Amino acid sequence: MKLALDLFCCAGGVAKGLTDAGWYVVGVDINPQPHYPYAFIQADVMNISFANFGLVWASPPCQGYSDMQHAPGAKEHPRLIEPVRNKLIRAKVPYVIENVEGAAWALRNPITLCGSMFDLGAQGCQLQRHRLFECSFPVEQPECQHEGPVIGVYGGHARKRAASAGGRGTRDVWEGGHRAAASEAMGIDWMTLAEMSQAIPPAFAEYIGRAALRKTDIEILEEEEDRLMAEDAAEATRCPLCRTSQIPSQDRA
Repeated sequence: MKLALDLFCCAGGVAKGLTDAGWYVVGVDINPQPHYPYAFIQADVMNISFANFGLVWASPPCQGYSDMQHAPGAKEHPRLIEPVRNKLIRAKVPYVIENVEGAAWALRNPITLCGSMFDLGAQGCQLQRHRLFECSFPVEQPECQHEGPVIGVYGGHARKRAASAGGRGTRDVWEGGHRAAASEAMGIDWMTLAEMSQAIPPAFAEYIGRAALRKTDIEILEEEEDRLMAEDAAEATRCPLCRTSQIPSQDRA
């Protein structure tokens, strides 16, 4: 099983998806994450090594890129996409950088994933949760399938979006309560509502994680093919009787 590093991991939405795709995941966050479901290290991500990982996934804090940053009284937040990317490139590892749509200007050729691409939703409402992903390897861009009423998971609540956004009004009444609806919509059953509000659905990470594995498998096959071709070329230069090279040596008289 290949090893992935989950930076700014929070409560583990990415980790669950990468694990479902076939990766062994280690999470890193500067804050304690008691609900993180896999191996966890509490540390500043800028102070750790990325060596020996087959994939590094980074989800820098989105507040510095969110539309809410322009709201009156909003606090200033750091923008970490560029310094994180620089560290990833120097480490020469396959990587993913994930963030909100407001970060489009800071990301390089990102793809967009949406809950509608993975049939996510709850109680007759569709999860239309868009996130952007800068990937250092090819990942196919699916199409959104927006239709019907909409559920949003943010601010520690499960919201029925207004009719203008495809919802059925603004009454946030759910069978089993907000957490049950959010859990079903996101495909997450171990987080609090506040943690789900900050998470991405594991289905997003599984989709990209499988693409990363395909890239890794292709590279392994190409390396093996190159090795076999080199062996065949070396074998072709050997005398079939004495099994020594027939290429004249520069040291021979």
